[in-house]
Amino acid sequence: MPAITPPVRFGAAMLAMSGLLFAHPAKGPLAAGAKVTLTRVSTDPFTNSGSQHATEVEPDVFAFGRTIVAAYQTGRFFSGGSSDIGWATSTDGGTSWRHGMLPGLTEHLGGGHWARASDPSVVYDAKHHTWMIAALGVSSNAIGLGAAVSRSTDGLHWSKPVVAFSNTQNFYDKDWITCDNHTASPHYGNCYIEADIASAFDLVIMSTSSDGGASWSAPISPSGRPRGLGGQPLVQPDGNVIVPFLGVNGLAEFSSADGGTSWSKATRIATMNLHAVAGDMRNGDGLPSAAMDAAGTVYVAWQDCRFRAHCSANDIVFSTSANGTTWSPVRRIPIDATTSGADHFIPGIGVDQATSGGKAKIGLYYYFFPNARCTTATCKLEVGYISSANGGKTWSSPATVAGPMKVTQIASTSQGNMVGDYIATAATDGKALSVFAVGKAASGGLRFNEAMYTARGLPIAGGTAKAATGPVVSPAKDGARTHQIAAGRVIDM
Repeated sequence: MPAITPPVRFGAAMLAMSGLLFAHPAKGPLAAGAKVTLTRVSTDPFTNSGSQHATEVEPDVFAFGRTIVAAYQTGRFFSGGSSDIGWATSTDGGTSWRHGMLPGLTEHLGGGHWARASDPSVVYDAKHHTWMIAALGVSSNAIGLGAAVSRSTDGLHWSKPVVAFSNTQNFYDKDWITCDNHTASPHYGNCYIEADIASAFDLVIMSTSSDGGASWSAPISPSGRPRGLGGQPLVQPDGNVIVPFLGVNGLAEFSSADGGTSWSKATRIATMNLHAVAGDMRNGDGLPSAAMDAAGTVYVAWQDCRFRAHCSANDIVFSTSANGTTWSPVRRIPIDATTSGADHFIPGIGVDQATSGGKAKIGLYYYFFPNARCTTATCKLEVGYISSANGGKTWSSPATVAGPMKVTQIASTSQGNMVGDYIATAATDGKALSVFAVGKAASGGLRFNEAMYTARGLPIAGGTAKAATGPVVSPAKDGARTHQIAAGRVIDM
């Protein structure tokens, strides 16, 4: 492994634990009289022209033991990508945080040769004792030129990136990384990156590493050359890799049983029906969030309006599978009544890896508008949380953990106002932790004040509200998003 570069230094405040804490009253009974305390874990340090400052968007988060690492875009450009990828790390289970920027990825820090970066995801490789952040390298005209992997032994000191794959003839989009951390797996220590080639009608590709991310195989496509994006690979205890993704005909998955040497044909998980989110809000448009329990059962969550009359708003729904080919009926997570008028989107689901089956503990963070029929001027964006302690059979009351914020307080992009196309949840020790973008009133001459926050770990307490499979009043269909994929028009840079 190459030598680890020294920490990135923007001054003491940049790498010190953020000092901004404030309490936000919970609107759900996490505990009697509980308040949710938000911690700001990072903020945009850049001043380069072209990007919007101060903005941070689109986080992923991963936990291994007591260490939690988040990665996100910092300094968002309107047309696509960001000044760099930021990282925030806690080594004490989410109580305190340090943060910085990845060196050598973009021209804005450490001599990187790419103009911008996008689509970060993070994972830990237990065999090689290595943290990895995968991200797209992006050109100045918002073309995804390739995927790079930055590595660290402690989540605090990051090497300059390894290029996993790159081709100037291709336009890459929506990469995602995972690793096989199961010691009994024949492919223990393999890591996998999923992405799509937007310039080839969103052709799905996979690349594999077996040396801690130091080198990567040439990308290959699954059998049948499926099209889609937003795949999130997961590895079962036997080493089987399952990749849920957004495809041409709704949500689909493909898999590998041989350590990434070959990949199966795609099979359908579910059709989808999407309500158009108000407020010119960029909202992921059905991108899935996926997690796995200790036994290898896959949970896939997404936004969907099938349970709302006239597709009037989105719920967060989910489906599960033990083998990747047979999926449970789509179930609605009971955040509120189907007549509530609230719209829910951008889910991040996490499952405690020490639990499984009917005792699986699930945490879900999501964004929502209390009024689905709001406008750019009136929409109030909030972050919610809900949990299940029995594999998704029943759920707790929801809690509001952040907001309300105006959509004009978050980054502006060519596809709408942005907190991210995805968020994620790390569930461990009976708690669920997410890192998410929050916009506040700007000051100091900056246009924005959008930074990364966490509610630390919220309890996975569960409750008695049942997840339902019906009635379906707006029949599931392939939404506008999947028709865009079919036409080769999806770019989520």
